[in-house]
Amino acid sequence: MTVATRVGGESRQIYVLHQRFCYTYDAPVRDLNHRLVVVPPRRHGDQRRQRHTITVSAAEARTTHRRDADGNMVTRSRLPLVHDQVEFVLEAVVERVGPGSDALLPAAAVTDPRFLRPTRLTAADPAIRELASSLAGRDKLPTAERFCGYVHEAISYAHGMTTVATTAAEALAIGHGVCQDSAHVMIALCRSAGLPARYVSGHLLGEGGTHAWVEVIVADPAGARAVAFDPCNGRRAGLDYLTVATGRDYTDVAPTSGTYVGSARGTLTATKQVSIEG
Repeated sequence: MTVATRVGGESRQIYVLHQRFCYTYDAPVRDLNHRLVVVPPRRHGDQRRQRHTITVSAAEARTTHRRDADGNMVTRSRLPLVHDQVEFVLEAVVERVGPGSDALLPAAAVTDPRFLRPTRLTAADPAIRELASSLAGRDKLPTAERFCGYVHEAISYAHGMTTVATTAAEALAIGHGVCQDSAHVMIALCRSAGLPARYVSGHLLGEGGTHAWVEVIVADPAGARAVAFDPCNGRRAGLDYLTVATGRDYTDVAPTSGTYVGSARGTLTATKQVSIEG
């Protein structure tokens, strides 16, 4: 939930994010190299990160933080040995003031090849190219609205029918998927029509897991701006969306991923809570 107050006549909301990832292994594993992309950006549109911490349950973990090409905070933890369990916990406080605003970007973002070229997950097949051609118009945002609405109708939300490796073309052919599939299909349509778009990982308040949506990049007197659409829910993204990271597709911003040496099986338990600041 959020808490809203008034500051100088403007609405002020505070989000407190608590996220936990616990990996349990049925035998010891070696050389764990884990990657987290879970920290909200310092600034994104009207979002402002006030503070954050990431803790690792293993005292001997070597943890580093860096920014990637998109400005996302990437955390890596390395452990020489995990006997049976390791846990990662994020605490973050984010403030937003005002009615909501698009993220402003440099003018070069409109022609950035990262947001115009297909990736393996967002490559357009003939069906997607034909759809993009039939739905696209001269005006960019109305075109994006049509793409968003089409994907919402074409992809029925269903767990277990796709994986993180499912492509946009495959998801559209199946007609079922989760939020990341809807985002990939909309991105494929946009890029096929020459409309720059990027994948967004974050949180939709009231949902238990992470969420995914799309930002379409359009020219603006200030340079460029990223307009957020949620094709999974068929609407613009608003104040109940908390952005964590942006990239070309899911692969760039997977919240949790990693490798280890060993034959053990790992089980992930994840929890998330967005609550009022105490």
